[in-house]
Amino acid sequence: MKNINNNTNTLNIASLNHWYGNGEMRRHVLQSISMEILPGEVVLLTGPSGCGKTTLLTLIGALRKVQDGDLKVFGKQLFGASRKTRQNLRKNIGMIFQGHNLLRCLTAEQNVQMGADLLNGFSYKARRAQSREWLRAVGLEDHLSKLPHDLSGGQKQRVAIARALAARPKLLLADEPTSALDSSTGREIVDLLKKLALEQSCSVLMVTHDPRILDVADRLLRMEDGQLLPSV
Repeated sequence: MKNINNNTNTLNIASLNHWYGNGEMRRHVLQSISMEILPGEVVLLTGPSGCGKTTLLTLIGALRKVQDGDLKVFGKQLFGASRKTRQNLRKNIGMIFQGHNLLRCLTAEQNVQMGADLLNGFSYKARRAQSREWLRAVGLEDHLSKLPHDLSGGQKQRVAIARALAARPKLLLADEPTSALDSSTGREIVDLLKKLALEQSCSVLMVTHDPRILDVADRLLRMEDGQLLPSV
């Protein structure tokens, strides 16, 4: 999917349900979730561990199949979507998860360039420059050639953030992006995400337990026991 209509909501969800397990072990982890996100909107999702936040992100990111309900990203229905449709959608979605998911055999610069490689019409030299620019933006300009095992947990998190941003996504999904960062660096990162939303009309859905960053949100949502609570 190369072209996105900015007049379309980034995300539309209606009566989304999801279960884990079978038989007596079957558990209803998402219950009748309904929400929308507009282009360029920053939405923070809070709630206790185990309430379904990460599951919701993986469904929106087309990493899991939708079992029941309507889930549209950029106007494309994910319920019943083909594998190819989900793959094409993911080209416009940046994802930051707590596991980092860096390739151990690649340097920080090479890991970030994997994100830049998704950009059409950019030469190798331009993609390399793009990856270095984002690493500078997250404060890792002196760590370009380091492998993941030579980086701290917080530095790995910043490489993962730079990789997601290098693809210039139209939707960024972030699961606790500041959890491994000190307060100063965490603030710089969320300000960078806010800037991305404003300048590139990128929607951001961020799961967080960090009360220090709530002010960046256009909206705050809270989830408990697999349900979104009414906004206050």
